[in-house]
Amino acid sequence: MRRVGFITLGGAAVLALAVSAWAGSASEEARTSSSGATPLEEVAAKDYDRENFGNSTKVDNKWFPLRPGAQLVFRGTTTEGKETIAHRVIFTVTDLTKEIDGVRNVVLWDRDYSSGKLVEAEIAFFAQDDAGNVWQLGEYPEEYENGKIVKSPLWIHGLQGARAGLTMRAVSREGTPSYSLGWGPAVGFNDRSKVLRTGTKTCVPLGCYTNVLVMNEFNPDEPGKHQLKYYARGVGNVRVGWAGTNEDTKESLVLVEVNRLGAQAMARARAAARKLEASAYERRKVYSETPPLERG
Repeated sequence: MRRVGFITLGGAAVLALAVSAWAGSASEEARTSSSGATPLEEVAAKDYDRENFGNSTKVDNKWFPLRPGAQLVFRGTTTEGKETIAHRVIFTVTDLTKEIDGVRNVVLWDRDYSSGKLVEAEIAFFAQDDAGNVWQLGEYPEEYENGKIVKSPLWIHGLQGARAGLTMRAVSREGTPSYSLGWGPAVGFNDRSKVLRTGTKTCVPLGCYTNVLVMNEFNPDEPGKHQLKYYARGVGNVRVGWAGTNEDTKESLVLVEVNRLGAQAMARARAAARKLEASAYERRKVYSETPPLERG
């Protein structure tokens, strides 16, 4: 099951300090399907084509903008059974890139804290196609217990049968089919996303947003469990919730802080991302089939 943000169990959302300056998304009307056949509101993971990524690291999708130096902080709780735990998630868009299947990706660095302790960190890889759809081509997460790595469910497009997933369509409309967020058979990653609602309103500590897009993320193998993500136009993910009669991890998070990193903070983010990649090369032999991170 995916967790918060633009990245989750893997996976990854970006907000802006000055939204209008950071996003600059092209209009829906100006964009057409890369293939010329599939309507943008119906693009699915099967439509992935590495030839359609002419400027892949310019991620300006209006619901999912990724600009290097953007950092956002979510706070909330996770409830499992009768226990409720304080939860904090920090997403950072680095100025690093990684080439996967000939497509250059933006690198995100995530940290996940429960009761103040780091329980997961990861690097994840996103690219935008020529039509404005955002794709995820893989991720390397590390899960920790008592400061030690206990799990690292890596998936990378093209390796071990994994396939890229569609993170956000250029055009999102109600009533359209769900789509795959990625397929990582070696680690059981099989999550999907579907437009639940459009044009809603939500408020978080940083302000209120209208015309909000609500996405329902789920794993078909886990019926009755749903994660809800709220996206503000030109901003990104602002709230995370849950739904479903069988949901055993009830996660609720809201955006509480947005930062624009300076040179020193960006250098620390680069170092942290590279440290995770070094661990991936050491722990997971298949990762050696990918080239190293590069400065954007």
